Amino acid sequence: MGEHQSLEWSTEHLRLAIEAACVALWSWNVDTNRFCMDALGSALWGVPEAESVEFEDLSAHIHPADRDRVRAAFLATRSVPGSYEIDFRVIVGGEIRWISARGRGADEGIADRVMFGIFLDVTGRKQAEEGHELLAGEMSHRVRNLLAIATSLTQFSSRSSSSIEEMTSELTGRLRALGRAHDLVRPLPGSQGDAVLLGDLLTVVLAPYDDHAAFSGRIKVAVPRMGLGERSATALAMVIHELATNSVKHGALSSVEGSLEICGAATDDLVTLTWAETGGPAIEEEPHLHGFGSKMLKGLAAQLGGPVSYDWQPTGLVASLPLRKHILVD
Repeated sequence: MGEHQSLEWSTEHLRLAIEAACVALWSWNVDTNRFCMDALGSALWGVPEAESVEFEDLSAHIHPADRDRVRAAFLATRSVPGSYEIDFRVIVGGEIRWISARGRGADEGIADRVMFGIFLDVTGRKQAEEGHELLAGEMSHRVRNLLAIATSLTQFSSRSSSSIEEMTSELTGRLRALGRAHDLVRPLPGSQGDAVLLGDLLTVVLAPYDDHAAFSGRIKVAVPRMGLGERSATALAMVIHELATNSVKHGALSSVEGSLEICGAATDDLVTLTWAETGGPAIEEEPHLHGFGSKMLKGLAAQLGGPVSYDWQPTGLVASLPLRKHILVD
């Protein structure tokens, strides 16, 4: 074919192009309000192939939330010039599909009182858009939550710290624990929660206390496999961080010989975590817990089904934290 030679489009050429593009053809008699569609259009709408179908019968397949909008939009095309595109949902056998109807308005191109246009299946594109919107909303929600938590931590740390250095150290540690918890947030299958597995959360939050050669392997985690929701993951991460911080200051994690074991036992609606320290400084008397960290730990544990119970044994602290399963998935 020469450079300037035009291609003559036969009916067969056009049919092949339309099929390749998965375009469904329709015609609309503006007087009788009846539609004619090709085989692809009938399949897209989930209706039997027929010579024509009334608009009201066809609109019965449109999602109830979109039906009035589509009806008004089609009628408006009679008076609005130019190309138009209307996206809406149809229900076919319990499945929701997105259809894009395209044509020209103000009776442009009308022939014998019949308008022409196409239907496109845009379900994939709409699902992708919905996914992006959901992700953007979720990210916005999480950022707001993180900012609120960070603000509260800053305010309380400033009240309970005796120096700028102490406040900086404590606040930085808490924010890092919060960040590590949120790094793990991922959707989980079934009804396991939508954030993170319990064992993964504990391992990651405690990793900074077990990453030196002399201390390697002194922290062991053995808990039931179960998922946590975003809010419970955040609360539990802060609880574990506070327990670990206290242990680094006064307990087993302050000593090279010290070790920590976290295990869990599950019943119908309860998972009980046991925090057992050994090998640290000998405990001669029960310490008094008055600081902000202890108060925060108490409040967070209550949100998870707590409270934390402490058993100050001579060999180290043994703490018990009850967690309610129906709360954990939140």
